[in-house]
Amino acid sequence: MIKRLARALTLAVLFSLIATSVVFAQDGDPTSAEIAYAVDNIVLFICAVLVLFMQAGFALVEVGFNSSKNVVNIMFKNLIDMCLGVIIYWAIGFGLMYGATSIIPGFLTWGGLGISAEAPAPAAGALNPQVDFLFQVAFAATAATIVSGAVAGRIKFSAYLVYTVFITALVYPISGFWQWGGGWLAEMGFHDFAGSLVVHAVGGFAGLAGAMVLGPRIGRFAKDTPKHVFAPHNYALGTLGVFILWIGWYGFNPGSQLAFTGAANTDAVMLIAVNTTLAAGAGAVAALAVSWALLKRPDLGSTLNGALAGLVSITANCDAVTNFSAIIIGLIGGVLVVAGMMLLERLKIDDPVGAWPVHGLCGIWGGIATAIFGGYALGTQLVGSLAISAWSFVTCFALFAVLNAMGQLRVSPEEEEVGLDLTEHGTGAYTLTGLGVLSSD
Repeated sequence: MIKRLARALTLAVLFSLIATSVVFAQDGDPTSAEIAYAVDNIVLFICAVLVLFMQAGFALVEVGFNSSKNVVNIMFKNLIDMCLGVIIYWAIGFGLMYGATSIIPGFLTWGGLGISAEAPAPAAGALNPQVDFLFQVAFAATAATIVSGAVAGRIKFSAYLVYTVFITALVYPISGFWQWGGGWLAEMGFHDFAGSLVVHAVGGFAGLAGAMVLGPRIGRFAKDTPKHVFAPHNYALGTLGVFILWIGWYGFNPGSQLAFTGAANTDAVMLIAVNTTLAAGAGAVAALAVSWALLKRPDLGSTLNGALAGLVSITANCDAVTNFSAIIIGLIGGVLVVAGMMLLERLKIDDPVGAWPVHGLCGIWGGIATAIFGGYALGTQLVGSLAISAWSFVTCFALFAVLNAMGQLRVSPEEEEVGLDLTEHGTGAYTLTGLGVLSSD
């Protein structure tokens, strides 16, 4: 699998370079501006593909950490929030996030439907609107899919579709505008380079809201429930998913530089990539150490989440901190994710994959760490971190509460016991004989 992935990525890069050569051959000798324009846009395209590939990582992590009776349902949710999300973000979200017309100054804008078809004059750092959208929609899809794991095993598929539209059309774009579209947080000087808050905390706190309104899976916190009942069903898939997410993060963080030609941009991208790597490793090591001390054994699940915690924690500040600081940020993220999972357990909030500890709690830590290690104002970082998190939690809590009041949020106890694969989709992930497929009669 890893060899195939490496081969595919190598072929993608070679194809891009060949395509660039063909364009230059057709147009004659390119100017330096045309070369820089081509390189910047093609590299951003590759970064967008890497971020989109993270959807596969999320799907595998969620599948691995959940029951085998819900595999089809989880895969389906990760597929559809991507497919539906790109259309909704194209139609509405992108225009809200990067709008030219101010509706509520600093808080809400509108830029119309779709994407501009007008390409800019070739220049270093100039982005074609099409590739700009592709990169941005990959981030929107990431924010949306984080919630899937937090609500796994008990949410109706139809309710998840409603949520996908809601977060992609409104929740993510509006708070994204506050920071990346030039809104009030940007004006304050808030810094979230690649989305510890704008992407990850939005998804993490939306997931927390969903888990709270839904309630725990049947028997999840019952004293007489055997531990193996809710244990991850396939650590191999979960581990592969984390590796894919880690690889995809090299599109997520370095890609957020948005310009790749010139010595200054090259140096920045390399620093961002190394900081991302160090924080991930440190997060995993810290989570391993803490969970080992608490459980008296090395725990793979905690360590996997520790790596993701380090990645989330460094995402806001990877451009502004040293290598040593990145290690410290990752180490603290790894400790926080274990503490966050213990807190949810004590509060009896059922988050099967640890979406809130990884993306919500460590997203806030990333915003605060930007002040501590990156030199940004602590007050501003606190305000921005809390505002984005609260916006996502309150709006999504309200949506889930309305769906719950209408009886449209959670499946029945009988459906939950059987598993959503069979009751929602009529098939099982591991069915070999056809015995697990429901009849349409």
